[in-house]
Amino acid sequence: MPRRPQRNNGFFDTIEYVGPRPQKPKKKRRFFGGWVIILIAVGIPFLFFRKLVPTLKAEQEGTSVENVERSIAKLAPSAAFGDRLAAATLAQARTPGVYDDTYRQIAYPGGDIPADRGKAEDVVVRAYRGVDIDLQQLVHEDMEKNFREYEQLYKTKGPDANIDHRRAPNLKRFFERHGESLTTSRNVAEYKAGDVVILTRPGSSVRGGDAHSQVEMHIAMVVPGPGDSASEPWLVHNLDSGVKWEDALLSYQIIGHYRYGK
Repeated sequence: MPRRPQRNNGFFDTIEYVGPRPQKPKKKRRFFGGWVIILIAVGIPFLFFRKLVPTLKAEQEGTSVENVERSIAKLAPSAAFGDRLAAATLAQARTPGVYDDTYRQIAYPGGDIPADRGKAEDVVVRAYRGVDIDLQQLVHEDMEKNFREYEQLYKTKGPDANIDHRRAPNLKRFFERHGESLTTSRNVAEYKAGDVVILTRPGSSVRGGDAHSQVEMHIAMVVPGPGDSASEPWLVHNLDSGVKWEDALLSYQIIGHYRYGK
């Protein structure tokens, strides 16, 4: 209990407190469990819909798996070589796969990297293999005989069957030498199913003459669009994000247009 010390003169002085020192009230710990629950509740739907977005986009654009199958069923039996080549190209849009431009040792002839991986050139090579034409072998044999006719862009001393057919400038030169070179106009009526196009992004620089770097050049296959767009030239290609079927022909500068095959 507090007591007042008594002075000699009989008066009380300051009150002196006797007892335990008063404690400051403890701060309540913040409870993070609520935030964790909120994050989980928001995160799970976000991840789900993030995975669903490509499917919804495909449905909206008409490039769903069902439409891929319908187009293949229509094109594959055709007597026109370009249609059959387009069907073999569209078959790759069933499973978009992973973009992969890694150099690999592969078999020859008929060699390929894993089917779920690849880049733009692999789309074209695999499409032609679907109609019994092996560009790996054809490009390699042509480069063995005419190496100096191909652009010397990669500081190689000779042909390499592992990679030559997987480089757009080499395919471009092969189609120029052995295929039909067509107009590069922006008139979409000039582009037919099974045509190969060489593209660059608008505004990108093109080095002197006919030489282009691998980064600047892109290659794609012309196919019919889905459903009501079947009369329009769409592309199947792989530009950094897997195989896509899209209305993108005029999204690029067209620097090469070829028709090759039976």
